[in-house]
Amino acid sequence: MMKLLSFALFLLLPLNVPASPSEEERLALLFDDIWNQTMISNPTYATYVGYPGQNALWPNPSVTAQAKSAGQRKEFLRQLRSIDAEELNEDRYLEWMLVEKSLSAEVAGQAYPEQFILLHQRTGVQQDIADTLSMMPKFSRQDFIDRLARLENAESYILSTIEVLREGLAKGITPPKITLRDVPEQILNTIPSDIDKSPLLNSFSGFPDSMDQAEQEKIKARARQIIKQQVYPAFESLLHFLEDDYIPNSNTSIALIDMPNGADWYRHRAKSFTTTDLTPKQIHQLGLAEVKRIRKEMDKTISASGFEGTFDEFTHFLRTDPQFYMTSANDLMVGYRDIAKRADPELAKLFGKLPRMPYGVIAIPDYAAKSQTTAYYWGGSSKNGRPGYFYANTYALNTRPTWEMEALTLHEAMPGHHLQISLAQELPETHPLLQNLSYTGFVEGWGLYAESLGVEMGFYTDPYSKFGQLTYEMWRAVRLVVDTGMHMFDWDRQKAIDYFANNTAKSLHDIEVEIDRYISWPGQALAYKIGELKFKELRARATKKLGAKFDLRAFHDQLLVKGALPMDVLDKRMDEWIETQL
Repeated sequence: MMKLLSFALFLLLPLNVPASPSEEERLALLFDDIWNQTMISNPTYATYVGYPGQNALWPNPSVTAQAKSAGQRKEFLRQLRSIDAEELNEDRYLEWMLVEKSLSAEVAGQAYPEQFILLHQRTGVQQDIADTLSMMPKFSRQDFIDRLARLENAESYILSTIEVLREGLAKGITPPKITLRDVPEQILNTIPSDIDKSPLLNSFSGFPDSMDQAEQEKIKARARQIIKQQVYPAFESLLHFLEDDYIPNSNTSIALIDMPNGADWYRHRAKSFTTTDLTPKQIHQLGLAEVKRIRKEMDKTISASGFEGTFDEFTHFLRTDPQFYMTSANDLMVGYRDIAKRADPELAKLFGKLPRMPYGVIAIPDYAAKSQTTAYYWGGSSKNGRPGYFYANTYALNTRPTWEMEALTLHEAMPGHHLQISLAQELPETHPLLQNLSYTGFVEGWGLYAESLGVEMGFYTDPYSKFGQLTYEMWRAVRLVVDTGMHMFDWDRQKAIDYFANNTAKSLHDIEVEIDRYISWPGQALAYKIGELKFKELRARATKKLGAKFDLRAFHDQLLVKGALPMDVLDKRMDEWIETQL
């Protein structure tokens, strides 16, 4: 009887009812939604990673658009947390946790008015347009049609930026005035009277063979017309607004603590960038201890060099002696490329897995170089056919000493940013959301740790380059002190500059640019030293526990096997790896 009843009930059920998706399937679909929304809301980032369909567009900086995006991110976090993580396998659980941590930090940051801080000397629409055009692909006619469309849309991007800046100014939310002083010059460098010299036009070159000369000239002519009739006037409006209203009325305080909810805002940024729960006071004290420790190493190096004089006399010698400076930008670039080429064959001794993505060493564009830091890295895109690039600053050659070049190259290129970021982008069978996930403590901590590997790679053989490496480590320790000092503990700009100058051999120009960077980007500079100390701690732990079983290549591969990780997740995973090796 029961069997007959069950069969009868079965006949009454609708056919082809789809099964409910598993938790892993829900996670995969949600990752798609998060990734697509990220790309659509930030078309310039979409171009950077090679996501299709966004190459004619710009981000919408309007308050309305930003509020909508913030709401979507909050909803994604809610959906992510609705997934039963206990039903995921080990790899999917790690991915769930990484995205949850990233979104949680992002949503927590919505409590603070970041959307009004749109430009300063290191970033903004005044650099973004030329930079984005320069990294767009050049494979087909459509790539250049996209360039023209993006150029046409630039006017709206600039004018929308002005409106948001205006609203922020009315609310008293602006970058510190000192960080805006070079922005007008950056705009003027972008819109020279001779349009052919504008960086906006530079990327209209390198046409594919499929386009004949007449079509190429037609596209260039249209680009000049758009630049002259639309982009130049929009930039001139931005320039007048900045000079007449925005900069004169911007905040004079350099401290984030002086902004609304500034103390909580800084604590949030410190936690997000370091992925630790260290307080600003703890970070400040850690910085003081590291400065003291590294200073002893620097004194030993000075003594070993045979120099007879004080620390200040030695740093003055390094800053001013002509033997430490190139006389042409080309020589400087050749020097960096030589170091990079010497580093490459040493990598096989330290890593079992290396990235496929090639990289190049090029100069920071002239229109931005004056206010930019010593160097930076841009990742490549296999989809766009763009290699990774180590950008080196050739502005003011008398501030670019040769003794810092080895440490800088190892940080930005190999085995630093290019190696780590490219390996993350090449993770097999991994969602692009995970491949491009970035935790600053890991990424920048790895860059600083990579500098220390130069000893094992055969670099720093003379006392000056060794002192350069220590200067770069000291530089990151000083950051812990001055960043927290300025934003939380009432340090003024000059006190930070003096502290920096008294503990490193960096040039005064570089020091001022760096200090202004920390003022404009609160908390970001804390990530380097804290991340590096974690990598060194993990290496010491693995070496001690594994003894003769310790394999440095396997250790490095394990550090990088899942891309960038928060410090607590990295710590736990490496402990588990050590146990498996035992």
